[in-house]
Amino acid sequence: MNNRMKVAFETLRESIARWTNTGNQFPSAIPVLSLFREDEPTEPMSAVYEPSICMVVQGAKRVLLGNEQYVYNDRQYLITSVDLPTFFQVIEASKERPLLGLKVTIDIQEVSGLLVDSNFPHHRAQQSGHGMATSEITLPLLTAFQRLIDLLDEEHDIPVLAPIIQKEIIYLLLVGEQGARLRQIASTGSQSQHIAGAIEWLKNNFTQQLRIDDLASKARMSTSSFHNHFRSMTALSPLQYQKHLRLHEARRLMLAERMDAANAAFQVGYESPSQFNREYNRQFGAPPLRDITKLRQMSAA
Repeated sequence: MNNRMKVAFETLRESIARWTNTGNQFPSAIPVLSLFREDEPTEPMSAVYEPSICMVVQGAKRVLLGNEQYVYNDRQYLITSVDLPTFFQVIEASKERPLLGLKVTIDIQEVSGLLVDSNFPHHRAQQSGHGMATSEITLPLLTAFQRLIDLLDEEHDIPVLAPIIQKEIIYLLLVGEQGARLRQIASTGSQSQHIAGAIEWLKNNFTQQLRIDDLASKARMSTSSFHNHFRSMTALSPLQYQKHLRLHEARRLMLAERMDAANAAFQVGYESPSQFNREYNRQFGAPPLRDITKLRQMSAA
């Protein structure tokens, strides 16, 4: 790592440490920017990763997507191009050297607009694989993140300057080694865009009964082709994806809204409480009541 990168990393570490010195997360006055800190390793926890770029400037995290594993530290960023149900775990952190990181969400509509407005050259369709990947961090990305965080000290500048920096970050991703991943999702008529549309439908309608043939028709694909492309992007089948969304939402209802397990199950689309309990136990490693009690104890600690 050259001296300019070292200086940029150190400055970013100091900035994130300053804004997160009173808690684990800092949503920030910039809607797309979140800062986070962890003082010790954690157990695997569930989350739906939205389209975003995440990086840690100190420590390390692991994300599990289906059977795939993504580990990133202060040398890589993690990019997610569609909503993906995952498990994540802080694997390197201490009070002396806490994990410090940030997340910038990505609006795929803005990606599409930038592709059109900037007259990007047409690229032949590529197989972009899963909707998640890691790549080496670059100096331009580091400095763009720093300028975005610096705006937190000048909140009156955020409405004008934050969107400009966000567009710069999207541009840097598009011209970087993960550009094909975003281009495919944002390119009108591409198979990846059709799968992204199906994912969006599932995200908004996961409580409904899933008919694969109908969803494949919405994506303008045969059922077998739809299955293959969906699994390629998400590492899950459509039914597995729906189940993950249902279980994640049921967990949130029980934890945040103190709903009991039976009502949470019916709320997210389950007709059988016993099936819900089995699948919840398989997903989170404990039955609902024990899992929620443990999470509340962790939060209180």
